[in-house]
Amino acid sequence: MGEAIESADRRPIAARNWRISQTLAGWLVRRGISANAISVFGMLCGIAAGLSLAATTLLPDFARLFWLLSALLILLRLLANMFDGMVALVRGTASPLGELFNEVPDRVSDAATLIGLGYAAGGEPVLGFVAACVALFVAYVRTVAKTAGAPHDFCGPMAKPHRMFAVIAAGLYAGLAPANWQPVWGEGKWAISSAVLVLIIVGGGVTALRRLWRAGAYLAHTRRRT
Repeated sequence: MGEAIESADRRPIAARNWRISQTLAGWLVRRGISANAISVFGMLCGIAAGLSLAATTLLPDFARLFWLLSALLILLRLLANMFDGMVALVRGTASPLGELFNEVPDRVSDAATLIGLGYAAGGEPVLGFVAACVALFVAYVRTVAKTAGAPHDFCGPMAKPHRMFAVIAAGLYAGLAPANWQPVWGEGKWAISSAVLVLIIVGGGVTALRRLWRAGAYLAHTRRRT
């Protein structure tokens, strides 16, 4: 199964080749769960993660619980992103329709999670919306480059997994660290949310520029050869 789950158009994820991942993918296939259903499940987790992050402000008495819940939901979303492709390839159902189910839910999940982080305790809504736009632009650059003839490029430093792991780290820290360890900007305001959003915005901008440069170099080299 290890060879069957690799594809040049899929994001390279080492965990796909883990025995436990392949076992779980086989279990999903035997249960008749479709890759598209897994993609939709991942999107719902991303949306729920955004709501959970926003709830840290709306329900401050339960903020730590919602921080930890958001981290769990984002992890489930990332696992769904991995398993949808594995299941599609194992079942032989990979298709252009599957690409829609793979890409569109990802963009919805990114936007929901990052906007939710902007509304989280210590966050700035404007930063959340800007980070969501940057994440969409990074994905847009990859898609346009592919359409122009360049290979899919999943390079960072702030590709989707990096963005989501940054939010997971923020959720775990805010949910578990003692109160006097929490960095603050202003009176009683947690800064971890805003700091992570700034990191995502700056890193995302670098990622978009890097992907544009790599795609341009590839296409220019290809044109010279022809």
